[in-house]
Amino acid sequence: MNIDWNNLKQEAITAMKKAYVPYSMFPVGAAALTDDGRIVSGCNIENASYGVTLCAECSLVSDLFRTGPGKLVAFYCVDKHENILMPCGRCRQLLFEHSAPGMLLETVSGIKTIEEVLPDAFGPRELNERS
Repeated sequence: MNIDWNNLKQEAITAMKKAYVPYSMFPVGAAALTDDGRIVSGCNIENASYGVTLCAECSLVSDLFRTGPGKLVAFYCVDKHENILMPCGRCRQLLFEHSAPGMLLETVSGIKTIEEVLPDAFGPRELNERS
């Protein structure tokens, strides 16, 4: 599958501009390509009760399910300066759960697979193998 990284970045920027961040003032946007060719995106949505805040990756996964089935094959995340962001550990696990094997991420140190950024991960594939 051909990945248009520039298009993913632009989609992430568009999503970032819709973020609701009255507390941190740190908008984040994310976009991903699915195995059926769709682009899904999300932004962070803060809440006065900080623990209820949604990260951009969570919003993106919601969009994945809202628009149809599928697995993520490529991912891009940006901050308010349009710089690449690396998902935190929690978000890496969230992405792994919904990724195709070998999903690619644009990171601050270049393109890496989901398995490289979350080594020895445990998710649905491992559950199926051990059932």
